[in-house]
Amino acid sequence: MKLSIIIPVYNVEKYIAYCLDSLLNQNLRGDEYEILIIDDGSKDNSVLIARNYLDKNKNIHIHSQKNAGVGCARNTGLDLAKGEYIYFIDPDDYLAANILGEILNKCYENSLDILTFNSKSTISSKMYNSTSKNEDLIISKVMSGEDYIGEYGYANEVWWYIIKKELVSKLRLRFIKGRWMEDAIFTINIFLGANCMAHLPIDAHRHVKAPGSAMTNRDREHFLKVIFDNENAAKTFKPIIDKLESNKSNIKCLKFVKSRQQSFVFFMLYRMLFSHIKKDQMNSVFCNMKEIGAYPLNSFLGDRYKGLHYYICVKIFNNRFLYSLVFKLLNPILRSN
Repeated sequence: MKLSIIIPVYNVEKYIAYCLDSLLNQNLRGDEYEILIIDDGSKDNSVLIARNYLDKNKNIHIHSQKNAGVGCARNTGLDLAKGEYIYFIDPDDYLAANILGEILNKCYENSLDILTFNSKSTISSKMYNSTSKNEDLIISKVMSGEDYIGEYGYANEVWWYIIKKELVSKLRLRFIKGRWMEDAIFTINIFLGANCMAHLPIDAHRHVKAPGSAMTNRDREHFLKVIFDNENAAKTFKPIIDKLESNKSNIKCLKFVKSRQQSFVFFMLYRMLFSHIKKDQMNSVFCNMKEIGAYPLNSFLGDRYKGLHYYICVKIFNNRFLYSLVFKLLNPILRSN
């Protein structure tokens, strides 16, 4: 089997049908790929809707487990996957029609560990037509993951690339359990472990901006968890950066990874201003980030994060007195709501 598509599912009855429809509307035979739906303890009709597809589509399989989070669901998918290549997609996203065949062909023709492709953000569930033309179907130079990061950078999410299962097994990679930012940690490790990867500028993936998503949830406890999970992600990047430095790796790659680490810190500090974090917790965060070299923010600003608003925020964030002042000004208002 060529491909295993892994979908972690939890309470997505509004979206799962158009996701599955898009995965079935591909230029692949049913015996060439499988769709693994990992039900993470859904309480709505997500699984019932998915089961309606089983009779006519023998390549769709459903595995149900107790709710343990997206990371655990994806790990289960990895354990069950039979395909030579793996693709992760979120259940509220979808693919353009008839693009997987071309993506897989490029992987096999070039013996790739990883192939990345283009994604579009949308609020529509019906953007099935790809805008790609024949000239878009030429892949970039094949290179190591380290050189790829140095040349192109990368996005944290896992839905804009396809990976060889053998590489995941070789690196013994798993998604961390019970943490947000698990995509970011998985992506950097799989990319740096790749010997042969490339980019195909094909219009393939649709990221649907759904209301109430994990990163827009403003629940107090969830908001604090996202803050501390960003802190954990920054800490996780420390040994990765240390290894790149000791190996005298691609300078542009190292610079990008440092910037990515500090992006966790930047957005964590931003969220802290609007949170109910305690003062001793806030002080601990600053100390921890300084200890691992991720604070002050001296590697954050650049091509991906530029503009006056970022510049002003960095100036404030790097000054503990100014940061504390802004925090005190904002928090009485927040706590009264």
